[in-house]
Amino acid sequence: MKAAIYCRLSEEDRDKRHWSDDSDSIRNQKALLLQHCLEKGWEVYGIYSDDDRAGADRQRPEFLRLLRDAEAGRFDIVLCKTQSRFTREMELVEKYIHGLFPLWGIRFVSVVDNADTAERGNKKSRQINGLVNEWYLEDLSDNIRSVLNNRRENGYHIGSFALYGYKKDPEHPGRLLVDEEAAAVVREVFTLFSEGYGKTAIARMLNERGVPNPTAYKRQQGLRYRSPTGKNSELWKYFAIADMLGNETYIGNLVQGKYGSVSYKTKKNRPRPKESWYRAEGTHEPIIERPLWDRVQALLEQRAKPFAGGQIGLFAGKARCAGCGYTLRSSKSHGRRYLRCPNRHVSKGACEGAFISEERLAGIVLEELRRLTREHLDLEKLAQAVRPGAGLTKRKARLCGELNACQRELEACERGLRELYKDRARGLLTEEEHVSLRRGFAEDRERLERAAARGRAELAKLEERMEQEGDARALIRRYTALETLTRQAVDVMIDHILVGRRAPGESHTPVEIHWNF
Repeated sequence: MKAAIYCRLSEEDRDKRHWSDDSDSIRNQKALLLQHCLEKGWEVYGIYSDDDRAGADRQRPEFLRLLRDAEAGRFDIVLCKTQSRFTREMELVEKYIHGLFPLWGIRFVSVVDNADTAERGNKKSRQINGLVNEWYLEDLSDNIRSVLNNRRENGYHIGSFALYGYKKDPEHPGRLLVDEEAAAVVREVFTLFSEGYGKTAIARMLNERGVPNPTAYKRQQGLRYRSPTGKNSELWKYFAIADMLGNETYIGNLVQGKYGSVSYKTKKNRPRPKESWYRAEGTHEPIIERPLWDRVQALLEQRAKPFAGGQIGLFAGKARCAGCGYTLRSSKSHGRRYLRCPNRHVSKGACEGAFISEERLAGIVLEELRRLTREHLDLEKLAQAVRPGAGLTKRKARLCGELNACQRELEACERGLRELYKDRARGLLTEEEHVSLRRGFAEDRERLERAAARGRAELAKLEERMEQEGDARALIRRYTALETLTRQAVDVMIDHILVGRRAPGESHTPVEIHWNF
């Protein structure tokens, strides 16, 4: 008779000297079962051992190998210390011990609880063991869920990894600390979106600068992290930006429990209703200030679609038809952008159809803003109250650091190209190898030059902004005496604009501006 010994331990053995060592408990199980085989005169076919695996885990590697070998008829007996070492699930007891094992000619024996399928009167005790083990699993699952839910309610972070932009506090489990390197990228993403850049355009900008995405960044930090999608690309994608922009963790709140397991018997999760989520406010330091967060959420609700270049239209989601209330759509003709009602030519009499050029509407808004400024604002009093924005110096330092890094990589590419020519001349490289390596260096150089050009442009804008915000009066003028209208200014100041249809023979287009102040 050939016996296959199966051992399992569900808890991590603290006495292990090395991760590859068997635990003391596993060794004890093996010793007990080997002694039993010796006493019974059974030949040991092999030992199957799953360490640190739960009894409800159906994907235990050695457990699955045991089942494959049992089905192939490579042994006659499956020998365990107890039935629960094989499985704690009643469903698997019935499926294998009482179902498939007899069909495969396999006898199941557990030493401590005297389970033996060769004895007919033993079946009831095996079933009772199975029920007790099942109840144990269910109680254990409920207890663990209760503890985790209590921690969620009290604002403790539950999860193996912190959200991008944060790191886990090593001294206080469940607390988050700001990771300044990643947090700088998060702030930039929110700022760019608030300035009118689309999600895809932001992802492209980060990729061109070589900024690692959240998955790649975590792995660079030495974390054994895998993307929830299973794809470990190092590139930023549209959905990574979209998820970041809507995540309340960045304003200091924890929202957990969005997904829950189907049951304790499976690791599959399903979405939970919003009213069942665990939400705790002010649990950690925010990365994004509330005004910027609110501005971004308002933009997300507008669902404005960016142009091909990546920027959102100046009045996207803001301009509406005074006749039917529909949001005006943007179109381009002869280099100029126009806003028109989508119902303009749907059917006769459906809507008069608003129509206006973007440039003309921007002029009307600017003129109205200047009129309000002259009539209602005390600029001197505002100048005393307004202070320049914070954080611009850090952003400049980061941009300068990235530009310097780009420059060093460009110099390395140039050196690499020079060395290639030398190696080719010395006969160290074939023509095919030389062409392939040269093409790679050339592509890297082109990518770095684009990134450096974009970085210099961003730096120039930032320096201009810092110069303006150095003077409170200049900051006042920026919003009350605008020379040109920006998307950010439109978002901050305007709730919506109603545009009517110009009457025949008249030059005036009726426009009604609804301000946020």
